[in-house]
Amino acid sequence: MSEFRRIMMSSFLMLLLHFPAAEVKDQSRTVRAGDEVTLPCDNVIHDQDECENTTWTFFGSPYTPIVTLVEGRQIHKEAKAKSDRLRVTEKCSLVIKKVTEEDAGLYLCTQIRSGEQHGEDSYVLLSVVSMTEHQDNDEVKLDCSVSIYMWCRLSVKWLLLGQDVDKDHREIKTSQSLCSASVTFNTSLFSYTPWSELFTCEVTNMNTGEVHLFPFSAQSSGLLRLIMASVGLAALIITVVTVNIWTRAKGSKAQTEENMVRYDVDDGTVNYENIGPPDGD
Repeated sequence: MSEFRRIMMSSFLMLLLHFPAAEVKDQSRTVRAGDEVTLPCDNVIHDQDECENTTWTFFGSPYTPIVTLVEGRQIHKEAKAKSDRLRVTEKCSLVIKKVTEEDAGLYLCTQIRSGEQHGEDSYVLLSVVSMTEHQDNDEVKLDCSVSIYMWCRLSVKWLLLGQDVDKDHREIKTSQSLCSASVTFNTSLFSYTPWSELFTCEVTNMNTGEVHLFPFSAQSSGLLRLIMASVGLAALIITVVTVNIWTRAKGSKAQTEENMVRYDVDDGTVNYENIGPPDGD
């Protein structure tokens, strides 16, 4: 990438830094970790066949190196670590599969032809929501946090059955900070309904007012399901083996009962007779 290109990007970043809430068009996406997201490119040159003039670059923060993700529809070598999660659509949008917290940041779509940039950069701010569950005896704490680029422009809070956890729920404690929120409660409060069906993390873009709702789903839940599935499989295997051993033992016992021991009282000898059906009959 040319030095001129880097200077243009740096200037654009400075614009975002000094005017975070106005003048610059807001183009953002907020998704849950593990989901798939499509980042649109709004300045596509329409007379290109395979997005050969399109370049996607990524900024994890204003102070980290620029990473080129896509150049001429090909995944760039700088994005090798996550190349299996990236794809470019026919409209030159960038698709990211199985989004992680590290994917949060600023994405720039640029049109370059004959070494020169055409039009303005199209940018997308990607924020990634993560939820965790911590249980200590009978107390449960749910955390919802958002990985962002630079400043926090998002309001985060927990909802109970779609409503704010108000003062009437004194037994439920909530706390909020920049781009994160937590809720703490005793498991006895929800003994008949799984709390995963009751709590929702609400994320609001304070610039646009756009609201995103994320029903509780902790990353640890997937691990728990995996463990439970493994335990269930192990139990099934043990059951099958046990039944197999029992069946064989029962068959051996039946075979033994078919062989009778006959004592000849007259001469004191012992004769064995197989009273089972002869072979071939």
